[in-house]
Amino acid sequence: MSSHVFDQAIAMELQTDGTFVGHTSPAYANMVGPFGGISAAQMMNAVLLHPQRLGEPVSLTINFAAALSHGSFVIEARAARTNRSTQHWIIEARQNGETVLTGTAFTALRRDTWGVDEDSMPLCPAPQQVPKGTGPIPMEWVKRYEMRPVAGAMPEVWDGSGDSSLTQLWVRDNPPRPLDFASLTALCDVFFPRVFVRRATLVPIGTVTMTIYFHADLLQLQASGSEYLMGQARAQAFRNGYFDHTAQLWNEAGALLATTQQLVYYKS
Repeated sequence: MSSHVFDQAIAMELQTDGTFVGHTSPAYANMVGPFGGISAAQMMNAVLLHPQRLGEPVSLTINFAAALSHGSFVIEARAARTNRSTQHWIIEARQNGETVLTGTAFTALRRDTWGVDEDSMPLCPAPQQVPKGTGPIPMEWVKRYEMRPVAGAMPEVWDGSGDSSLTQLWVRDNPPRPLDFASLTALCDVFFPRVFVRRATLVPIGTVTMTIYFHADLLQLQASGSEYLMGQARAQAFRNGYFDHTAQLWNEAGALLATTQQLVYYKS
């Protein structure tokens, strides 16, 4: 097994009944429970490791029914339908006999077709020209990523002065690690809650559901290596205790690798 902290965190043990046993990682601890991105990556890894998997991930949806407690958990990934070149998965994580995460995934054998990226990477300074993010951010998982914010960094003063939910930043694993579907899954969740950025006010929040669309195939991820990704995230509406969050991730060459959406609960 790789010695990288990320690979240790998503490691799974296949059981005789076809389920996987994993463990929460203190290295990816959040304010309450683990970092949602690592939980999503663990769910993704159960599909990636499954002996019946066909093709590569195209989409993943994770529903956060409850916060994981520190310790072991069981993930069951089941191929609900397999066609000639596509596969639909149902995923469930259980802890102490109770469901904590549910999800679906879609995998497929990709083929060469005409293609274009209509959503272009924003014009930003090169990552080496952007200082690393600073500020009093106590969550352990933040240390696992090198973030270089271009715009919309985490507020340093909580004074209600925010006026935009837009964030743009360069980001990669810390220490650097070659990109794959599991790490890209976690990177899709590195953006701080949009309500924090928009309001510059700390309020209780919790992600309810998260969906990722993988536009890149494995060869494109491998070509990205351990370079930085440009991430952009913004909300579209805050209302009645929930806000959305849409984000994109490009590699340094400007190829759109993944897009993601979340729905997040918040208290005003």
